[in-house]
Amino acid sequence: MNKLILLRHGQSQWNLENKFTGWKNVPLTEKGELEAKKAGDLIKKNKIHIDYVFSSVLERANKTAEIALKEAELENLWDNDKLLMTRNENLNERDYGDLVGLNKKETAEKFGKEQVHIWRRSFDTPPPNGESLKNVVDRVSPYFKEKIKPLLEQNKNILIVAHGNSLRAMMIELEIYQPEEISSIELPTGSPLCINLNKGKLVDFFYLY
Repeated sequence: MNKLILLRHGQSQWNLENKFTGWKNVPLTEKGELEAKKAGDLIKKNKIHIDYVFSSVLERANKTAEIALKEAELENLWDNDKLLMTRNENLNERDYGDLVGLNKKETAEKFGKEQVHIWRRSFDTPPPNGESLKNVVDRVSPYFKEKIKPLLEQNKNILIVAHGNSLRAMMIELEIYQPEEISSIELPTGSPLCINLNKGKLVDFFYLY
């Protein structure tokens, strides 16, 4: 078996402030950096060798990957202190459009809780000028099939450090969840989800501890 590890970035400043972040570059909080360090420690503790690392182009995911993998002491992933990581915007967080930068509670008060819940949790209804989760699946899926799946089928161990919605899209692609149930799935920040595979096929999955 080989492993695919999905890691949502550590807590960001706008996570802390309860704001819609989307594609905005926002730094990790001190707690977020500690979460990333703990994630790396869990990878090391479970003796998981990582062959390839993928991330979005957003700072909070990139920084989480760097901190986690330094803590994991995986020397094969570094070249002159630079992390050998493939960054691609197809792994970016969902674009929340006009909601970016707005406080989630205040947005609910302005537009109504029910409307905001639909924007946040429905599969195919986007917020104004933003993306639905279906839109995210539509960009994550081809990238996964072209760049990541062939490596998994070669029994490589892969770490993907990205965002709540792009990782949800990945879980749909892997058939861990169906589109109609994915909206209820919460991915905690900084917690590595380990997916065991056999020739690219799902065996089981669990959070590292």
